[in-house]
Amino acid sequence: MEPMVAIHGQGGDEVLQTAVQYGIKNILVYGGPGTRHMKFQEYVTLRMRIESFGLKLAAIEGGFSPDLNYHDVIFGGPKQDELIEDLLIQVRDMGRAGIPIYGYNWMPNSWGRAQPTIIRGGAMGTGYQYDWENDRRPKTFGEDMDEGTMWDALEYWIKAVTPVAEEVGMRCGIHPEDPPVPQRGGVPGLFRNMAAFKRLVEIVDSDYNAIEFCQGTFSEMPGEDIYEMIEYFASRNKVMYVHFRNVSGKAPAFNEEFINTGYVNMKKAMRTYRDAGFTGNFIDDHCPLMVDDTDFPGNLGGYRSRLFAQGYIAGVIESVKKEVEYGGPVDMSAAGKGASS
Repeated sequence: MEPMVAIHGQGGDEVLQTAVQYGIKNILVYGGPGTRHMKFQEYVTLRMRIESFGLKLAAIEGGFSPDLNYHDVIFGGPKQDELIEDLLIQVRDMGRAGIPIYGYNWMPNSWGRAQPTIIRGGAMGTGYQYDWENDRRPKTFGEDMDEGTMWDALEYWIKAVTPVAEEVGMRCGIHPEDPPVPQRGGVPGLFRNMAAFKRLVEIVDSDYNAIEFCQGTFSEMPGEDIYEMIEYFASRNKVMYVHFRNVSGKAPAFNEEFINTGYVNMKKAMRTYRDAGFTGNFIDDHCPLMVDDTDFPGNLGGYRSRLFAQGYIAGVIESVKKEVEYGGPVDMSAAGKGASS
């Protein structure tokens, strides 16, 4: 288990050097298949640039589903086969270029938030209130979309992409509906509960049909137990990597928190990954907005906020690893002194 930094584009020399200074080994880049086609050689160039800093391009994360040009894939429209073939060409190029993981989503409305929330020390976390959004949001496509049709299209896609992923050795996995609510703007949220992900991984039984495990979003799922979901999917090798963030509670109303102030016991969560046999990477994902912070070319949150989250993740990972080494819970201050003597 290792921490991982997520960046947009190529990040710039400063960001990659900062990752090295953090002690990070793995980089996730936001991008992947969509209207802007990156070709095989572009992926190779991206990978080699990251490797030139002594880092590994461990995953690409994106999503073609919010792109109107690909909605026939999501809803089973007349161009479904043509567009799937287009996407499979892009998937092949990524895999052949040495990208080991591709995380994507099935959210034509993209992710959603409502009013932000003031959290510890005046920092700002994103917030969500289902009623607030539902009262203000018109039908995205002018009508209610059919959930059964979306599932049919999803199954058609999984059966097409998984053999290609296996062929090129690149695992593909889906991010949960964010927020995990039944519908937004008349569009059903398929991946809003544990049952939906069980259904997903049963479409094709393959390690290459997996999950982009956004722990923050899984933690927001009403009626679900986050530790049970971690154990279930990680023990079956369905978790590709983790968005390790914390939230105040569950949908229909919640806000994002500092990593150590939400309702989830993050050390217990990390132990659960460990005990389930997970050996992959953890990104900080969304971080709160802090006073006078400096922009970071990643997801939400600047350098200060991200440094706090990355340090926390690294510390929790080291702590639960030491528990195995020492046969139980460890006083990390004592362990650190021992290591330096």
